[in-house]
Amino acid sequence: MENEIIYLDTSVLIDYYRKKVKAKSFFYELTESYKLFAVSAITEYEILMGSNEAEDSFWTAFFDKIIVLPYTREVNLVAINIYRNLKAKNKLIDIPDLLIGATALKNSLRMATLNRKHFERIDGLTIIDRK
Repeated sequence: MENEIIYLDTSVLIDYYRKKVKAKSFFYELTESYKLFAVSAITEYEILMGSNEAEDSFWTAFFDKIIVLPYTREVNLVAINIYRNLKAKNKLIDIPDLLIGATALKNSLRMATLNRKHFERIDGLTIIDRK
């Protein structure tokens, strides 16, 4: 369990940053059981696009300490299959969430998110819940 890489969704990072008491965040809770974390390059993009200069140093240091997984052609093919599956069920989710989910699936990682409603639609994706 300690060597398992936990994949973080953007919502977990935003929650951590915004909490005045970091110990009340989902990310902090995860650090009590896990030591290795990863995000998608899509999550890094979402966070940095929404940050300002004052926040950039925090996020840059944060992303330097975890694994940032690239968006590859292989991930793209998984994303296409997820999209087609969700479209057939009329249960599409936002494209960034779809790409983030595809990265988790392609890398066989369990995902921590506060946006269960969207990600639970992706077949085969394992979501970690809060304690």
